[in-house]
Amino acid sequence: MGTDDKSGSRELLAHVLVPVVNEEDALATANRLEQYQPARVTALHVVEKGEGVPDKTPVEYSEELAEESYAAVKTVFPDADTHTAYGRDITGKIFEAAEEVGASAIAYRSRGGNRLLQFLSGDHSLKLVTNADCPVIALPRVNSGK
Repeated sequence: MGTDDKSGSRELLAHVLVPVVNEEDALATANRLEQYQPARVTALHVVEKGEGVPDKTPVEYSEELAEESYAAVKTVFPDADTHTAYGRDITGKIFEAAEEVGASAIAYRSRGGNRLLQFLSGDHSLKLVTNADCPVIALPRVNSGK
């Protein structure tokens, strides 16, 4: 996974996969990532698809959210690629997408929330940083002034 530079070592920001939830999240995440100047960005939206159980939201609505999210990322990174994944295991789909697009790292912005909300949502942040096969960059929730 990832890309190698001339010396054979992988550059962390060569190709960053950016999971996004909605337009607001996508714009905030892209704005936080911009200061680190990644060489290539792929925005990812995971559509929670049933796999034998009822969908939380209609797939068409989720696909519209994905398109709005991608448009928001492209206001900051006009050349960003997009990738849509379908499934219930959000974190697993993020890892699969990173492999599929050859990402050098996954960059995300924590969505916050209290401990109960994190527990109920499966705490995607914890899964991202403990189970990834590639580097995971946790972006600051506020501008760090750099």
